[in-house]
Amino acid sequence: MRPIWSGAISFGLVTLPVGLYTATDSHTIHFHQLQRGTADRIRNRRVNERTGDEVELSDIVKGYDTGGEYVLVQPKELDEIAPGRSRSLEITGFVDLAEVNPIFFDKTYYLGPRGAEYGKVYSLLEQALAKAGKAGIATFVMRQHEYLVALKAENGILTLHTLHWADELRDPKKEIDNLPGRARASDKELKMAEQLIDALSMTWDPGEFHDTFQEKVAALIQAKQSGGSVEKAEAPAEPTGVVDLMEALRASVERAGSPKATSGKATASGKTKAAVKPAAKKRIRSVTKRDLSGLSKADLYKEAAAANLPGRSQMTRHDLVKALTSARR
Repeated sequence: MRPIWSGAISFGLVTLPVGLYTATDSHTIHFHQLQRGTADRIRNRRVNERTGDEVELSDIVKGYDTGGEYVLVQPKELDEIAPGRSRSLEITGFVDLAEVNPIFFDKTYYLGPRGAEYGKVYSLLEQALAKAGKAGIATFVMRQHEYLVALKAENGILTLHTLHWADELRDPKKEIDNLPGRARASDKELKMAEQLIDALSMTWDPGEFHDTFQEKVAALIQAKQSGGSVEKAEAPAEPTGVVDLMEALRASVERAGSPKATSGKATASGKTKAAVKPAAKKRIRSVTKRDLSGLSKADLYKEAAAANLPGRSQMTRHDLVKALTSARR
C-alpha cells in the first residue's frame, strides 16, 4: 500500500523519514441514487449557478465570500504559503497520555519507516514512547490543511492521531440548554446504580462488538433479492421517570445477576474474568431444553445475564440465541 503522506519526524536532532498509512476502514454499505420506478442512476453535476452550464473541474477555483464579493484563491497559492512544512513533522514536546482528553482525538494513522535503514531509529522511538507512557505533540501540513497530532506507541508500531484544535471544541453548557446540573440522588439510588454498573462490568474486548445495523442492511438486501422478509427492530424502551427510577434500578440489578465473582482466568489488564457460577450453568441447561427461538428478547437477555455472558447488552435477539446455544455446548 502506498503511503498517503511521506515526510520526516524530527525530535531534537534526530530525524526519522516515515510514511503515513490509513489505519481504519469503513464497512458501511453504500447505495446509488436511482429515479423511482426506473433503474436510472442519479448523478451530481458541477453547474454554473447563473448559466446552468456544466463546468469542468479544472475550471473551478476556490472563492471566499467577504460579503458582496469573492476573493479567489488558487490551490497552488495555498501550497505556497506553507513552504517546507508539508514534508516535516517536528515534535514540539512530549506529554503524558493521560493529559490528553479523549474528546481531542479524531482520526488514527499508522506510521512506517521509509526504508530498512531507518528501522533502528523507528524502533528506538517506539520503545522509548511505550516505556515513558507519553505522546509526542506536533503540527504538520497535509493536503492543504494543518493538523495538530499526537504520536504514540501502540503494540510495537508508531501511530499518529490527528487532534481537534482547542477552539474547535464546543462548550456543552452553550450547546445543551437543558443540562440538569448535579441533580441530587438518594444514597439508595446511588448505591443501586453502582451495583448495576458492577454487575454489568466486563473485560474490554473490541472483537466482541460488531456493526449489527450493517449486517441487517445486508440481510435486507438479500431478503429482497430472494423475495423473503426480515425481522423488524423492536420498539425503543420507554424513558425512565423519576417516580419509578428506584424500581427500574432494582429490576436491572436483579436481571443482570449478582455482582461478578472475582475468581476465574486473569486477563491482560490484570483483572480477573468472571466465572460462570454453577447455578448459572444449571440455568443455561434448563433454558436450552426449551426452544430459545420462542423466547422474547427481554427473556433471552435475562437468561444471558444469569449466565454472565459478556457483551450481552450489545447483542441482537439473534445474537442472544446464538450465544446461549453456544454456552449450552
